Amino acid sequence: MSVSVQIGLLLALATAFASVVGFLYKHRGAVESPPVEMRRPVRTSLTLFRSRAYTLGILIAMCSWGFHVGALALAPISLVQSVIAGGLVLLTVTADRLFAHVVTRREWIGVGLAALGLAFLAATLEGGADQAHSASEAATLSLYIGLLSLGAVVVAAIAPTSPRAGVLYGASAGLFWAASDTSIKALSDDLGEASALGILTDPLALVIALASFAGLVVSARSLQLGKAVPVIAVTSVAANVFTIAAGPLVFDEPMPDEPLAVAVRILAFALVISAAALTPAPIAASEAEAH
Repeated sequence: MSVSVQIGLLLALATAFASVVGFLYKHRGAVESPPVEMRRPVRTSLTLFRSRAYTLGILIAMCSWGFHVGALALAPISLVQSVIAGGLVLLTVTADRLFAHVVTRREWIGVGLAALGLAFLAATLEGGADQAHSASEAATLSLYIGLLSLGAVVVAAIAPTSPRAGVLYGASAGLFWAASDTSIKALSDDLGEASALGILTDPLALVIALASFAGLVVSARSLQLGKAVPVIAVTSVAANVFTIAAGPLVFDEPMPDEPLAVAVRILAFALVISAAALTPAPIAASEAEAH
């Protein structure tokens, strides 16, 4: 594994922790703020910044975003997102120690699954983690981002009619951010060649801005409607699953040649994502917070 990829994965770990802390502060601020309205997203979202907790959460999230951009520029997207997905287990410890949430046995099982998945993943890195793998075909990239964005809009449209509106809005936000992250990865391929002005005027920069803002608005609403821990977990899982999938589907990241190594790599991703989905368990977390 090259030094640059190792640095990228360390940045991914920093992204995971900063994202969790930022999310929990944003939840604290969102629940004490007026409701975010989908028909007036800009005006109603700005009122959130009257809360010091929400503003602090956004500042931490901006630091997390900076770490994430660096990680995506230096390491393969599937590995970056797998580390971030595995880092979701930090949510249980952080929520328990700093934000008074109860960590259940099921959540600690998730920690073990994530550790095992990352160990398997490390065993199959040879040949796939020696470069960033940022190049993509325009048609494939456009189709993938378009499908993610459409899915996010559809889920957000369904959310108000569901008793699980908070979780559905969280899933929608995750899809928007997956579209943004995939675009960031594609745009990072031009970092060494294009000027700053060229990068800012690239169509992908507009996609990143729009998808990031849409995700921010929908996520704020999800935090107002749902319990913090399950909503954050679902948002993170949705974002990570589809960003990880972009690795082989969009950026031609190689899979191992040997059948056993392929099976181990698939098992590694499955364990990490399963851990993210299991940690925390939405029902258990909700019951714990209700008491």
